[in-house]
Amino acid sequence: MNSATAVADVIEAFKQRSFEFVGKTDNNWFKLRGRLTPSDADKGYLCEVLLDPTFFEFPSIRLLEIPAGLPSAVPHLGADGELCYLAKGSVVLDIYDPVGQSLACLERATVVFGRVMRGEMIEDLTEEFFAYWHGLYCFVDMQGEDLGRQKCIVAEANGSPLWFITDNEDRTTEKLKSLGCLVTDRTVLTYRVKTDAQPRPLSSHWPPETVGDILAWQGTLDPRCRRKIHQRIKEGERKKVNGVLILIESPLMTYGFAVRYERQSLPHKSKLADRRDSSFRLKVVPTFVVRIDDQYLAQRNMPKSKTLAGKSIAVVGCGTIGGYLSDMLVKAGAGTCGGKLTLVDFDCLLPQNIGRHRLGFPDLLSNKAEAMAEELKRLAPGTEIRALPVDVRRAQLGELDLLIDATGEESLGHWLCGHYKAPTPMLSIWIEGPGTAVRALLNTSEAGACYRCLWHSNKRGELRSTIDPLPAILVGHGCEGLYVPFPASVSVHAASLGAEMTLDWVNGVSTPALRTRLIDRTQQIATPDCDPLPDRECPLCNS
Repeated sequence: MNSATAVADVIEAFKQRSFEFVGKTDNNWFKLRGRLTPSDADKGYLCEVLLDPTFFEFPSIRLLEIPAGLPSAVPHLGADGELCYLAKGSVVLDIYDPVGQSLACLERATVVFGRVMRGEMIEDLTEEFFAYWHGLYCFVDMQGEDLGRQKCIVAEANGSPLWFITDNEDRTTEKLKSLGCLVTDRTVLTYRVKTDAQPRPLSSHWPPETVGDILAWQGTLDPRCRRKIHQRIKEGERKKVNGVLILIESPLMTYGFAVRYERQSLPHKSKLADRRDSSFRLKVVPTFVVRIDDQYLAQRNMPKSKTLAGKSIAVVGCGTIGGYLSDMLVKAGAGTCGGKLTLVDFDCLLPQNIGRHRLGFPDLLSNKAEAMAEELKRLAPGTEIRALPVDVRRAQLGELDLLIDATGEESLGHWLCGHYKAPTPMLSIWIEGPGTAVRALLNTSEAGACYRCLWHSNKRGELRSTIDPLPAILVGHGCEGLYVPFPASVSVHAASLGAEMTLDWVNGVSTPALRTRLIDRTQQIATPDCDPLPDRECPLCNS
């Protein structure tokens, strides 16, 4: 069935439900109008249905007629009449059954609308709070939990002002520079308050337009928070500033609003509280608060786990494994919140490295550690990343929470094991054969095997990665030009295994200490993930 036929069939199916085609939108979606009639309603309500001609998106359904007596804020119904009847991603649309799927969406919208009419799903208003809280963007880059007055940087992007709340101006300024924002000398009086209550819109009057509305609303949620907000607004009024920005920290989200100190004429009929306190009449503007702090960016994808924030970690080797791995570590919080990520590598990026390295042509002939540090600082401004372009045997790494050997060089790995003994945890990551398997070993105590132990075990045919011997494949010309071939995807596999074990470590999981991921499916794995003991022949563990 071609697209034109499918659209015609869907329009005909909707016509049978008394929906008429009335034209197209600017982006070529098909527009239909009809009535949405819940099963227990006396009448239907005029609505507009927009159909995606490709049928990849849900039909958009908007009420053109809002039922009389419906509260100002109800679940799943936006201020413009947009009806949210399905969460994106909760249902897979069948593009080969456009008629069935489109009618099913209409039926679902009818059911949701009926429940809205009956006053059900009120609890959903808490989850949908931001759908009813539109306004100016306000970015928050705060790592601490201090309340009270905060620093607000006013920046400009494309001629529009943006607010950035921070507890570290240097860190936030670096982020603004990376965004191409112009930092101005303007500021906004900003206060931060805290509440234990989750926000939800008032069904009687929404959205709030004045300070009086805000205080009445907060009084229904948390009377103590209401008093704090009122106090801060009065402080701003006494300071004779143009406005004040209030941030409210609730258990699951941050939201806020701005107050403009522009006095309005007193209405003929006003509340007694308004006449006693002129601040009640001040206009408010909701702000859409967006967190850009490092802790949130790392924690968002791991809400119930610890991140690498605050840890001192060193990665030795910024080659094909270490480059990808250091990127993943920064995304997991390394180098943030007082932590530090140290990158060690004395080598330079050569043309032959580019095919399987995290860096690319712009960094050609640059030191790998320095170039990788610059790239990570560009991606995550404000992170504490130190590059040591030296041989690790001459490096001063300082006190570490975790040392990661990503060099893949066996003899250097043995040296690191001997030089950095327990209690310094050490993670070794390497690739076996021509990308046959990737492996990693975490040694957190003297009770576990070190990287050198595996060398002795492998000589006896123990703890091998594959049952069959690893292929010995070299390509290139001459002694200096020979190398082991494998694609960049193998390096990413190794880095991913290293990142997985690093996150396990920071969350107190150190077992299994030896892990293997088989890449070549023609091989069979020889050693399941396990916790090897120190080898009896290892000179490091038996010294």
